[in-house]
Order: sequence, then structure tokens, then C-alpha cells
Amino acid sequence: MLLDFRHGLPERFSFRSRGFSQVPGLFEKRFPAFFGLHRIEERSGGTLHAVSIVTVPIIDMETITPRSRLVTIRLPPEGLAFLPGQAVVVGTRGQNDRRPYSIACSPERASETGRLELLVAVDVSGSPGTHLASARPGTLVDLEGPTGAFTLPHVNPDHRVLGVAGGTGIAPLRSMLDHLLRRAAAPRISLLYSARRDDEFAFINELHEHATEGRLELHQTVTRDPSAFWSGRRGRIDRSHFQSMLHEPTGTLCLVCGPEPMVKDSVSTLRTLGVPDAQIRTEQWAR
Repeated sequence: MLLDFRHGLPERFSFRSRGFSQVPGLFEKRFPAFFGLHRIEERSGGTLHAVSIVTVPIIDMETITPRSRLVTIRLPPEGLAFLPGQAVVVGTRGQNDRRPYSIACSPERASETGRLELLVAVDVSGSPGTHLASARPGTLVDLEGPTGAFTLPHVNPDHRVLGVAGGTGIAPLRSMLDHLLRRAAAPRISLLYSARRDDEFAFINELHEHATEGRLELHQTVTRDPSAFWSGRRGRIDRSHFQSMLHEPTGTLCLVCGPEPMVKDSVSTLRTLGVPDAQIRTEQWAR
């Protein structure tokens, strides 16, 4: 999922070592013992923390829907510490053009496999864009992060969680869901998932499996599919969708991620249905 950083990276990033990341080979020449590792600083509440840029290989690119690819990246030996819902900034090695993507796997899964999964949208030709031009298994990419404030707070087992995803906005929610479902006492989780067509639901087999096991209440809707084969709900996410899923408005944490219009409409509807603002967390992606 490509995040909406149309005005650049968040202000909390201070590129004190900017030259290292923008001049191919410069850092490696000056500090060969730290090949592939660049340092920048992240501002958080006035405190500076080190954030790394590592050079790592793509190990798989799977067509997961006609409009998206699951890009799997090998993590460095030290791994990557991140929170469910956070993102990384990625581009082929040595170029300035890097873009942020929500991480589509949980921290636990990343630690177990030594891999990071990103859900990357592609155009009609199958290209993800110039930042990953000609990318394929074996391609080296510069990976920076983690970053992002769309994270999962503490959730009590007796509370409810409602995820609302549009298109590739499912990526950070998948990370959060897997993290929650690994708990011995997981909260009650519902997911409202919207896509243009019935073949554009990423990770749908995995989600159906959770639903079949009774671990997830799953609702799907398509917005542009004229096919008679689709027997589920149609239309954009609206009040009627939420009314069928929002069982306890004041006791539900709502996590909304997708295109800007969907996010805005969802937040407005959730508020009118009684969900407190403090229990609504959002992320929107760029087209």
C-alpha cells in the first residue's frame, strides 16, 4: 500500500546524513565496514532516534491481484523492529526516488521468516512505478524505516476491533490482524473490505480462513464489478455497512485505511453512529 506522503516525508525526519543516501556508493566508499547501512534521525517528541537505510534484495514478487503485487524483501541479519501498521520507504538501490509502503505482515511473521512483505499497487502494464523500475527477484532495494503513526494501541480482550479497508489499504490491517490473532485472548475482530472488483481482494483466502474458524467477522463489497458471478454486497462503504457490523460503538476501536474519500466518509459515518473520535484511527493512500 502506497502511503499519501505527497508533500514529502513527515517533518519528524531529519536527513542529517542526506548526502549518503542520495549519492550512490558514497557511503560504502567512506565506511566499507557498514556497507548497505545509512543512518538518518527520526524526531519523536523532541527526541532524536537513529533510523536506518539498509540495502537488501527482493526475493519474490507475487501477482496477488490484477492490480497489486506482493513484494517480499529479505531482512538484514539484525532484522527490523516495527509496530503493526507501520511503513517503510523503498526504492531500487542508489536512486533518489523512494516511496512509502505499509508493511503487510506482522512483526511476528517478519521475525519468523526473516522477510518483509509489501503490497504494491501496479498500473495497467504491471509496473509499480519508476522507484521500482524493472524490479524482480534479486533486485537490490534501499529500505528506510520504519515510520508511520498508524499503529495498533493496546486492545483489551473484551473490546471489539473493526477494520475498514479499501483496496491495498488492507496491507497495514493484515499486519494488525495477524498480530492480534496470535494472542491467547484476542479481541472480537470484524473487517469491512471494499474493492473495485471481486478479483481485487488481496489475501482473501487467508481472510476467509480466519472467518471460517470464527476468528474474524468478514464483510466484503465491490464498487465497480458488473459481473453476475459476484453474489456479495455491492456499492461503496456507507452507513448500512457499518450498521450491520458496528455492534458496540462506544467499545470498538476502528482502524480505517484506504483512498482518501473512503476514509473521510467512513470517519464521518462512524462518528454519527456513536464511535468516539479517540477510538478512530486512520491512514489514507495516494493514487
